[in-house]
Amino acid sequence: MPVPKHIFEQIKRLIPPLDGSLHKGQSGRIGVLGGAQDYTGAPFFAAISAFRVGCDLSHVICAPTAAPAIKSYAPDLIVHPILSPPSDAAGASYDSVKSELKSLLSRLHALIIGPGLGREEYMQNYARMALGIAKDQGMFLVLDADALWLIQQDLSLIKGYRRAVLTPNVMEFKRLSETVQIDPKTDPTRLASLLSQKLGGVTVLQKGGTDIIATNTTGASDADRAQSKVSEQEKEEEQIVDVDVRGGYKRCGGQGDILSGSVGAFLAWGKCFEEGSYGDKSISPTSLPILAATGGSILTRTVSRRGFEKMGRAMLTEDLVPEIGERLISHSYPSGGAIATSRLRKAFEEVFGHEAAHGPKHHGEKGSGMLGFGIGVGGGGKGVV
Repeated sequence: MPVPKHIFEQIKRLIPPLDGSLHKGQSGRIGVLGGAQDYTGAPFFAAISAFRVGCDLSHVICAPTAAPAIKSYAPDLIVHPILSPPSDAAGASYDSVKSELKSLLSRLHALIIGPGLGREEYMQNYARMALGIAKDQGMFLVLDADALWLIQQDLSLIKGYRRAVLTPNVMEFKRLSETVQIDPKTDPTRLASLLSQKLGGVTVLQKGGTDIIATNTTGASDADRAQSKVSEQEKEEEQIVDVDVRGGYKRCGGQGDILSGSVGAFLAWGKCFEEGSYGDKSISPTSLPILAATGGSILTRTVSRRGFEKMGRAMLTEDLVPEIGERLISHSYPSGGAIATSRLRKAFEEVFGHEAAHGPKHHGEKGSGMLGFGIGVGGGGKGVV
């Protein structure tokens, strides 16, 4: 079954206009918290993907030992090497880091926690700290990789917080399902929705041969509503979206970071939309996580397919980043004189429709894109990522 047209139209409305009306930062300010000593690629791929999708500013919050490598990958990223081990004499105290995190996160529209985080106690503690601050500030969140391991140890960290998207791969999803005691004999097409329900309505993006995205707020408590800034008028509901857009066949490490960055970018746009930056606040904030997860999934799978078509078995995640920028992001002048080539416009139109690629008119026009025929609602899928 095709995705309902209203979901397609809402996703497109989150994409900022390119008509010169916005100042720096109004197309999204995003942060990535991760980057331990041994893991510098993951936070880079997440942060640069959000940048390439279309955010204006992209921050990486990492350990000092990871910062030089991440800075060397891309001078465009703003790198904050503040996550020092407590045993490091030159490092800051937890209290001073907390103060700095509060200040930094207050300036961001969305936060991705997990890429390159690792499981060292001090990094896990910083992730826990950032998660608490972000929830207090009502931020939109993406939790990936070892941030999922963190919440697996303490589900209360995320339970009921509906402004978050979890992006588990096969093994991460299995571990979370076991933690919340989902019957392994359950229909596979229902697992993501059940996990969402068990976690109080958190959006779950179950990566696989078909990405299954689910939000299930059935039975959510008043406390859950309060911390997620949900009005009493919001109805309990279950939404399931299956994204079966064809991706690449090479499963190299790092593609999940492209996804988390892409979802984070859509969440940042959602926050800007919620604030009225684009002149429209008609989409319910509770819908933004599933819209962002769906948009990010489609984009990532399309990028993966294009990278694989070019590189085949030799494809690496670094081959996918240019596909976002060179193939999928098109710019235009208010007069309609496109900067990008027709090849670039065609690629972005393939995903989100003609008007999304051409900028200034897209908020009021109708169009078609891959969402209209490449996605189903309600069905299943099996994991690969």
